[in-house]
Amino acid sequence: MKAKKNVIIIGAAGRDFHNFNTYYRNNEEYNVVAFTAAQIPDIDGRKYPKELAGELYPEGIPIFKEEELETLIKKYDVDECVFAYSDVHYTKVMQIGARVNSAGANFKLLGLKDTQLKSSKPVISVCATRTGTGKSQTSRKVVETLLNEGLNVVVIRHPMPYGDLVAQRVQRFGTIEDLKKHNCTIEEMEEYEPHVERGNIIYAGVDYEAILNEAENDPDGCDVILWDGGNNDFSFYETDLAITVLDPHRAGHELEYYPGEVSLRTADVSIINKIDSAKKENIETVEENIKAVAPNSTIIKAESEVTIDNPELVKDKRVLIVEDGPTLTHGEMKIGAGTVAAERLGVKEIIDPKPYAVGSLIDTFKQYPHLDHVLPAMGYGEEQLKDLEATINQSDADVVIIGTPIDLNRVINIEKPSARVFYNLNEVTTPNLNSILSEFISEKGLK
Repeated sequence: MKAKKNVIIIGAAGRDFHNFNTYYRNNEEYNVVAFTAAQIPDIDGRKYPKELAGELYPEGIPIFKEEELETLIKKYDVDECVFAYSDVHYTKVMQIGARVNSAGANFKLLGLKDTQLKSSKPVISVCATRTGTGKSQTSRKVVETLLNEGLNVVVIRHPMPYGDLVAQRVQRFGTIEDLKKHNCTIEEMEEYEPHVERGNIIYAGVDYEAILNEAENDPDGCDVILWDGGNNDFSFYETDLAITVLDPHRAGHELEYYPGEVSLRTADVSIINKIDSAKKENIETVEENIKAVAPNSTIIKAESEVTIDNPELVKDKRVLIVEDGPTLTHGEMKIGAGTVAAERLGVKEIIDPKPYAVGSLIDTFKQYPHLDHVLPAMGYGEEQLKDLEATINQSDADVVIIGTPIDLNRVINIEKPSARVFYNLNEVTTPNLNSILSEFISEKGLK
């Protein structure tokens, strides 16, 4: 018998690191020999650093491509492989499980008990059943409601650490300048910028126990922690009020993607978003599925209100639409808020960006063939930002519609006229978030 079980954690620079930190880092029964990486470019070929890996891993832990999984299982005599990334179809999850089993190892998923941390503050989580359902606008609505009650809210965001992991162990964002200070990618800015623009404090990084401690003791005060989820993952923290957002444009996906169904089954509140642009039968399907697997969850129906800052620029024009990257890529959406705005405003034509794509964006369109007449705001590194800028500027569009939540003109030089799209949650049924949060505040003795 081996003294320790050899483990590979299959991930994408997020949940995988958290599972390691909470369950494996100081666990003498296991030896984590490697991470594998997927979904995000340029995260393989590195190490989970010794400074974060702890005393049991003085050399750190190597990160390999997921394609090498079977070879790694044999090379390191692996006993268990732990699947630890999000927004993945069940078929894909079990295909990976079959690869692991056929190579001789056990296939494992860690749940809430072994991965959730306990906060000394009340915790509200906003999660989702797919990427791009409207978590961010829901989180903003929750924060604004609590702030209006005089409470100090600290937001903690699901991890997106693609750079220097040691430097990113704990990150605090209070100003726009902090985004540059921490060398944020476009994906990170899409999540952090809307909060800091409103004066909210938001934390993120790699070590979520250390992050929680910093957030609870934030110098600006902390009455409530808001967990702002990523993809369709479940919360890293034990939650006092769990809110899950669902998308009727992808009806049925709430029961088909991991770990989105976990987020649904643990939801105290289920928000069916985008009912203003979804088909009635799809809304009904989502509602039926909620009642089937989360019968005690309160259902709210909401519109995703789309506005644009310069509508006169786009009417009767040929437009290039830049949408939120993850929503289009591993979220598998064909459109985003920019497309909705364009169609409602009566543009002359939505041009196809593929003929103008350069560098890494050519590969992106090959990897995600469902993308048509939309340009994902890819920007995981300096080279991708340059490719995005070049693709936009050499297109023959009259106007660029920016459907991503950040001020894209701040990070790249767009030479064409542009209009920004904004979207907010508008609940159309009762009870709504105001009444639910009011009850939460009373129950927790926060006012």
